[in-house]
Amino acid sequence: MADIIYLRMKKNVELNRMQRLYLKDIAYISAPSALKSEIENTFIYQVTKKDRNIIIIDSFMVIDHLNEMYPALELQLIGPDQSIIRIKKVRKTPNIMLASGVWILLFIGTAMTIMNFHYDVSMQDVQQKLHYLLTGEEIKYPLWIQIPYSFGLGIGMLLFFNHWFTKRFNEEPSPLEVEIYNYQQDLDQYVSYYENRLNDTKPFH
Repeated sequence: MADIIYLRMKKNVELNRMQRLYLKDIAYISAPSALKSEIENTFIYQVTKKDRNIIIIDSFMVIDHLNEMYPALELQLIGPDQSIIRIKKVRKTPNIMLASGVWILLFIGTAMTIMNFHYDVSMQDVQQKLHYLLTGEEIKYPLWIQIPYSFGLGIGMLLFFNHWFTKRFNEEPSPLEVEIYNYQQDLDQYVSYYENRLNDTKPFH
């Protein structure tokens, strides 16, 4: 009876340089201990400059290669059908002036957005009327309402995004993290199809 080897392709792999890819780099392997080390170190692919920054390693190509090298083994694939290999570019040291300029621009843009929203919904009039209903006095700037409201607005945003710099308030993902995850899933699906050499992406004529 042939030994059964289970493979689970790693969905995303990040590399810092051009290198030789072995099976252990792109997949998890479950095999008898006598064979595992040898199979893990099976050469799969050589990354070159022609590959640019994204490579798709399809599980069919991996199994076909392993069948040639180990014809006596039975291979079972579980999990993703391919691995997306991303070659990270060397990041330059961030420019403090540029980062500060972007931060100021975002700060001003956010402040203008909030102020315009409050102007559109007549927030000051609402707060003035609320003050009148509670105290019977008319006042232009009900600070005892406006100041707590301003603090509450900021605290509410922190709780909504579930972050204070790098600290998380709880384990639940924020709406922004969910949207980023969904975007990454769509991007991976697109790349998996159009960058896979086994897929015929040419239009019919």
